[in-house]
Amino acid sequence: MKKGKATFRKSIGIKGSRKNMEQQIVQILELLKAQVFNTHFWINILDILLVWFIVYKTIMLLKGTKAIQVVKGVALILVIRMVSGWIGLNTISWLMDQFITYGVIAAIVIFQPEIRKGLEHLGRFKLFKKKTQAGWKNKEDAIILAYDKAIQYMSKRRIGALITIQRKVDLEEYIETGIPIDADISGELLINIFIPNTPLHDGAVIIREDHIAVACAYLPLSERTTIPKEYGTRHRAAVGISEVSDAVTIVVSEETGNVSITLNGEMYNDLSQEMYLKILRQELIVEEEANPSIWEQLRNKGGRKRG
Repeated sequence: MKKGKATFRKSIGIKGSRKNMEQQIVQILELLKAQVFNTHFWINILDILLVWFIVYKTIMLLKGTKAIQVVKGVALILVIRMVSGWIGLNTISWLMDQFITYGVIAAIVIFQPEIRKGLEHLGRFKLFKKKTQAGWKNKEDAIILAYDKAIQYMSKRRIGALITIQRKVDLEEYIETGIPIDADISGELLINIFIPNTPLHDGAVIIREDHIAVACAYLPLSERTTIPKEYGTRHRAAVGISEVSDAVTIVVSEETGNVSITLNGEMYNDLSQEMYLKILRQELIVEEEANPSIWEQLRNKGGRKRG
């Protein structure tokens, strides 16, 4: 009899514990449902992703520039402020507060080139590419063939060249530094401009609205420390103009004859004829249908990325 009662109580206890466990599972599921399917939850996730994206883009923008050293200094000041406040060093905390308060104004002055570059990148952001008509595409194809003719001639003979092609961002301030040409684009004319010891061979040719606007123009030099030492002023100027505009710049090395292209602060070196033609066609002729990015193809197949 006693054994039966014990078994009965044990079975009741097991049923009770199972019931409590089921209730707890239901409560957890309801809690998860309330949190995950809550609008505020997804807004918070989106907020975190946007902050991460902004921080990532800022770091990539500053990478390789002198400004990254200033960022490290600012980070050190913030760490000192937090540690001094935690320990109780009131004087140090007050000094760090002053640095932080007036550092905002100083940062605007110090980071002026980077702020300008970032705003220009933001202004160049496009969700959709515009469509082009067949006639316009044929014209652009003919111009690209003219570039190819000049590039092949100069590359084989190791004639240095620097050709910047204006797109949406106006290059007027750099065009003003050059000698006006205002001529149709042709391979022969580009070759003649860059022949050594001629009056126009030094500096950059700037293309605007499918015309050679100027020759012998001066471009801003990049201050990046990641550009290899073997690359000279032409390559540094090509990267520099790509940092402050959306221009596509073609560089032919006079030491090696190698062809490079810069765009959006990045430089791709040692490009084959097939590869640089793909880049020029994709960047200068906007197709109606979406195509795989040539920059992704470069990362997977060909050119080595520098900058």
